[in-house]
Amino acid sequence: MQDDPGVNTPPPEGSGGRHDAHVATARGVQIAIGAYLIWGLLTIYWKQLSAFDAIELIAWRVISAALILAITVSARGSWANLRTAFRDPGVVRRLLFAALLLAANWGSYIWAVTHDRVIETALGYFIAPLATMAIGVLILHERATTAQRTAFGLAAIAVVILTVSYGRPPWVALVIGATWSTYGLLKRQISLGPVESLAGELFVLLIPAMGIVAVFSTRANSVAQSADAREWLFVLGTGVVTAVPLLLFAAAAKSIPFTLLGPLNLLVPIINFGLGWALYDEPMPTDRLIGFAFVWIALLVVIWDRIAHARRRSPTMPARQGASNPS
Repeated sequence: MQDDPGVNTPPPEGSGGRHDAHVATARGVQIAIGAYLIWGLLTIYWKQLSAFDAIELIAWRVISAALILAITVSARGSWANLRTAFRDPGVVRRLLFAALLLAANWGSYIWAVTHDRVIETALGYFIAPLATMAIGVLILHERATTAQRTAFGLAAIAVVILTVSYGRPPWVALVIGATWSTYGLLKRQISLGPVESLAGELFVLLIPAMGIVAVFSTRANSVAQSADAREWLFVLGTGVVTAVPLLLFAAAAKSIPFTLLGPLNLLVPIINFGLGWALYDEPMPTDRLIGFAFVWIALLVVIWDRIAHARRRSPTMPARQGASNPS
């Protein structure tokens, strides 16, 4: 017998809160996917600027993004937090190291994209989570699980196979993976939100970036001397495409469990791999594909282990929130 629709039947106790949490999580996932899609598709963006030196492009990106982040920090009323941070020598030191790692990560990525090595950037971001775990075990002395040890072994085999396939170590991928994971470790030690932290890093890099632009501007093939109107639009837009996905991610990370955020992270290298292979027709011989397969299996082992661990957690235990991503 159905209830009379005219009678207000109260929902079970706690169901409203659970519904709101599910809605917030679903919304957070949608926003996070938007952020990761932008990050992944930035490969197409940087391809439009292949005529210019990667170092000059990084400098322009720092200047443009610093301006956008300054406006964002003003809108958020966060200048007081940044001023406090810059009075602390320890925070300044960590911001400086993080800024250098960020510049190295951006530089290796942009150089690779503009030199037809998009698939190698995908490899770098595929191995970054494994590098993060390695840092946890080797530097933070965390105990490695059986799944993690298995993943490390598979990743090592992959690097050997890919070294043979490329005829050299996949150094671009290794630099990207190492800088990304180490940057993430430093970010955890900076007592600022993701937006304010990136702003601080960009402000640290701002003066060197302006010097680099000034030096490159004397060259005939620089942005200042040879870019057309379309290319200038892309150069000046680098600040927007840097800030927008970060702001989306910062909003999404508040409501997404860590177990969801980890797999979503893989959207970026998946997109890059697809672009490099299908759109830019980069070579993918069988032996190289086998090397990538070992990396993918390693990631699946880790993801399965995390899911199993999450299921064993107490239902009342709050989910850990993911940390911010660079780039």
